[in-house]
Amino acid sequence: MPVYNEKDTIREIVKRVLEVDLVHELLIVDDGSEDGTRQILKDEIEGQKKVRIILKEKNEGKGSAVTLGISEVVGDLVIIQDADLEYDPQHYAVLMKPIEKGIADVVYGSRFLGGARRPILFWNMVANKILTFFTNILYNNILTDMETCYKLFKKEVMDGVTIHAKRFDFEPEFTAKMLKKKVRIYEVPIEFNPRPYDEGKKINAWDGVEALWTLIKYRFIN
Repeated sequence: MPVYNEKDTIREIVKRVLEVDLVHELLIVDDGSEDGTRQILKDEIEGQKKVRIILKEKNEGKGSAVTLGISEVVGDLVIIQDADLEYDPQHYAVLMKPIEKGIADVVYGSRFLGGARRPILFWNMVANKILTFFTNILYNNILTDMETCYKLFKKEVMDGVTIHAKRFDFEPEFTAKMLKKKVRIYEVPIEFNPRPYDEGKKINAWDGVEALWTLIKYRFIN
């Protein structure tokens, strides 16, 4: 779980994750929060059963926190969980099914396969669909939601893969490298409750440009 300035949601999202029986360990990577999140982590959350916390001294971005977390994982399966309550941990069981059936190595929780969602942020949806469209053109695939946070994967798919992304370009870089590696990717529908910018949403238009460049770059270089 990458975390940056989420003092209003961190208690609730940790509670929701730990309520899921499938969770073996919740690894929280705080990316240099400055709003009191770190104090909550140290005073209220650290020491809870199944929780491990890594506190980075410097804010570098979501991608940096996620890749550090992946490198520290001790289990066989990894799922990325944002700390902002947009994604519901109750979907873990649904995400697990394709792996349990032996038909997938990576599972994406798609926000565009018919699951319930809060209807806001039209232009964010458009940007997500455009980026997914270019992903499919460049990598000859039919994903519906490349930018989703919910990516559940076997840790072994990261063998030989180096992620350079520091910010929100993690999603396109991870997807590009999984598609080039030809691992089995499966999508399942999830519910989605997006928050508006006045509630702390952080991704912006420039991140979309950076994501598109990342897709193009890794299509043509190793």
